Amino acid sequence: MSTSSVSEKATQSVLASKLNKCYYQAEQLTKFMHLQAEVDCLLEQLQSMKTEKSITNKEE
Repeated sequence: MSTSSVSEKATQSVLASKLNKCYYQAEQLTKFMHLQAEVDCLLEQLQSMKTEKSITNKEE
């Protein structure tokens, strides 16, 4: 095995590692965005319930 092939394999290994890291970061970002959307939806539901309760209490 020549020095260039060792260096080439090391470079390929570093590149593969960076690609994997990039992929997992994108996957985590996607999961985070889905969770953020779910939290936003739940907050809207909570605010709506509070508003409905407030209106109901005023009517009584």
